[in-house]
Amino acid sequence: MIEPIIQFVDVHKSFESTNGAVQKVLRGINFSIRPGMTTVIGGASGQGKSVAIKLILGLMKPDSGKILVEGKDVTVMGSRELNEIRSSFGVVFQGVAPFDSMTVFENVALPLEEKTKLSKQEIRNRVMESLEQFGLVGHEDKFPAQLSGGMLKRVGLARALQLQPKIMLFDEPTTGLDPARSLEIYRLFYKIQKEMEYTAVIVSHDIPKIFNLADQVVVMHEGKAKVFNSSEEIQWSNDPVIQDFVQMTMGHIYQSRMENE
Repeated sequence: MIEPIIQFVDVHKSFESTNGAVQKVLRGINFSIRPGMTTVIGGASGQGKSVAIKLILGLMKPDSGKILVEGKDVTVMGSRELNEIRSSFGVVFQGVAPFDSMTVFENVALPLEEKTKLSKQEIRNRVMESLEQFGLVGHEDKFPAQLSGGMLKRVGLARALQLQPKIMLFDEPTTGLDPARSLEIYRLFYKIQKEMEYTAVIVSHDIPKIFNLADQVVVMHEGKAKVFNSSEEIQWSNDPVIQDFVQMTMGHIYQSRMENE
């Protein structure tokens, strides 16, 4: 049996507002992610989707419970251990954009220059291979202000993958893009994930398109996580909460993954 690469075990998380009120965001969530699979975390706003990403990275601590990454509990790690385990992650947050003062080439090369001992020629070779892979050849000398929103997302993804991470975390990766550009980015995600075989965790509101990428879907609602092996499985759930979620996000007729693929 394949061991999970990420596992949430009875995780609780609350936040206190300025007036002293306590909001319980996670109320004992449990789910596992196997290596090489794509897990989509969906749910309404404020249900703890982005909190889950930050907990995986150790950017915040749960009130109780365990979060295991490759069998190691990140909730009890010190800063040195966390930095080591974070080296296996690539992260694309919705607000993270390429550095304005650097060209596309310089942005993509930055992780290699900071974290490796590769020669300038080796870095150039690897970056140019990535630019070709992401459809960015011919744009390497441009600055971010000269690029479209879709191109900026490609640059961000290319940069995040330079150190060949085992796990990629995406927090609302298509925010600000129109439907056509969003679909283009999701197709790129699918293609690159199959080529590089990393584990992907994607938080997104862009339903149902995002479900076409999913090997597993986790729906967050009122502090709980409901796990489904496919987007089609969600539609046949008898849970009233999930039925409401399907009606709200997919409507009566859902275009299955087979049609888009």
